[in-house]
Amino acid sequence: MKMACACTRENWRRWIRPLVILIYIVIILIFVTLCIWKLHTAEKVGIHTKAWFIAGIFMLVTVQVSFWGILQHLVHFTQPKLQKPIIRILWMVPIYSLCSWLALKFPKVGVYTDTCRDCYEAYTIYNFMIFLSNNLTIQIQNKMLHLESKDQQQHPIPLCCCPPLAIGE
Repeated sequence: MKMACACTRENWRRWIRPLVILIYIVIILIFVTLCIWKLHTAEKVGIHTKAWFIAGIFMLVTVQVSFWGILQHLVHFTQPKLQKPIIRILWMVPIYSLCSWLALKFPKVGVYTDTCRDCYEAYTIYNFMIFLSNNLTIQIQNKMLHLESKDQQQHPIPLCCCPPLAIGE
């Protein structure tokens, strides 16, 4: 009797979360080890290096939280018209934190990272408008279906002699 492998493309929803958690833990261990080594080997640790280390810790936390939200949307991908823009909007947090951290570490690169960040911010605003448009379209369609299923309504007392209202589109 041959056992089926649990890590196939068909059941990726079962193994993707543990894999992402494992990869993230490895990245954190490598990053923290390198940062501690850099802080330990430096003879004089300045305020700039301490700020860079603290910003790196916060960057790791924000990236992890954002990636988890993105992963949850990908695993439970039931409404593509709404979830695609949401995933694109959620990418804004890791991009902002990574650009800020890189600009803090390498000040001369800050102009380029700010430009990339601003371009993605414009793309995020565009995706937010797409999300609103899709969400309103879905809501209007649901309301129209709800109204079409209702019976015709009679007018209130002062207008009861008027013909009933046709409910629908």
